[in-house]
Amino acid sequence: MKIQRCKGMRDLSPAEMNVFHYVQGIYRDCFLKWGYQEVRTPIIEHLHLFTSAGTLTPGMLGKVYSFLDWDGWSGERVVLRPEGTIPVARFYVDKMQGLARLFYTANVFRFEESKEGNREMWQCGAEIIGAGSAVADAELLALSLEILRQLGISVEVRLSHAGLIKAILAKLDLSPDEQHKVFDKILDGDAKALAQISKQSTELCESLLPLLSLKGQSPGFLKEQRTLLCRDVPEIRAPLDDFLATVAVLDDLGIKYQTNIASGAGFEYYTGIIFQLYAGRDKVAGGGRYDALVKSMGGGDAPASGFALYLDRLMKLVKVEAAPEAKRILVKASGAETVREAFAAAEGLRQAGFVAEIDLDGRKSDYVLEVKSKSPAFTLVNKDKASKTVVQTINEVIRLLKEQGGN
Repeated sequence: MKIQRCKGMRDLSPAEMNVFHYVQGIYRDCFLKWGYQEVRTPIIEHLHLFTSAGTLTPGMLGKVYSFLDWDGWSGERVVLRPEGTIPVARFYVDKMQGLARLFYTANVFRFEESKEGNREMWQCGAEIIGAGSAVADAELLALSLEILRQLGISVEVRLSHAGLIKAILAKLDLSPDEQHKVFDKILDGDAKALAQISKQSTELCESLLPLLSLKGQSPGFLKEQRTLLCRDVPEIRAPLDDFLATVAVLDDLGIKYQTNIASGAGFEYYTGIIFQLYAGRDKVAGGGRYDALVKSMGGGDAPASGFALYLDRLMKLVKVEAAPEAKRILVKASGAETVREAFAAAEGLRQAGFVAEIDLDGRKSDYVLEVKSKSPAFTLVNKDKASKTVVQTINEVIRLLKEQGGN
């Protein structure tokens, strides 16, 4: 019986790996040039890392792969990492302090019953930990846009703010538990949840209507409504000012965006600005500010923000021009007594920049280098020109290959 791969897991073909490495080359180059350092975290983490306050929403937690990590007579519940930011924050608490710019590449696992059926997904991301400013938020958004620009992908930027959402919910006639549930619904993508629940308070709904209907409008409209909003909902002043401070930096940088306050993005740890990047209908990146996450892990007061690029979706959008295929040289030993010489010849070719394979099954190639035990030691066969040249040293072989365009 043919063995199938596990449902929702990924095989990447050689062609897909070419695209993967192309995308990876672009974002690694950008991250490094912007001063970020690379880290790698384990695939398996403790479950409580993701169930502690301010980490994942219940909707996200319902999709994690968890199991018992058995250790003798006892064990602890662990998970396959469902996202990349929380493990990096855990790494920071364990290994670092002060300002850190970090980036990562990771496969993440979530139990999905989506149309694509993918349960293993690849993402890369960047985090700034130890800086709590609008400039840091703007840097991350600018960095994500630079990577996508170099990949040739145009996107629409959508902005929201977790603090604004929480301030609105705090003014509605809801219990703390109900507020929590509505907030999680918004973060899980239910953009109508806030508008529906706000209808329970007609007077407050009229005050919040400009904010809830703010979709695609400039922050100038928000500035005009600021006095009215802060009068009716005083708690909204601090998050609103924070939001306006960030968009002011984005305006200075010439970054275009749309605002949609009533939408969120999947992670309960967000405390401030939230941004989502769409290429058409495909969400290809997302991020935001999470000032309480490091502190909740025992790492002290370290404000932070970050973003992730969804590599699986980007790979479908990126167009990679096929590079000219290198000429393949098959190195063929004439007998058991020349195997060592064949390996030495192949190594010499590789050091000169050629692709050299030891002949195992007589497969097709552009050139065949026959290695003999008698002088002259080498015969170079050019399949394209149907020619044979007998030479004495590997240096002569390399010279002939360069002359014939085999490099």
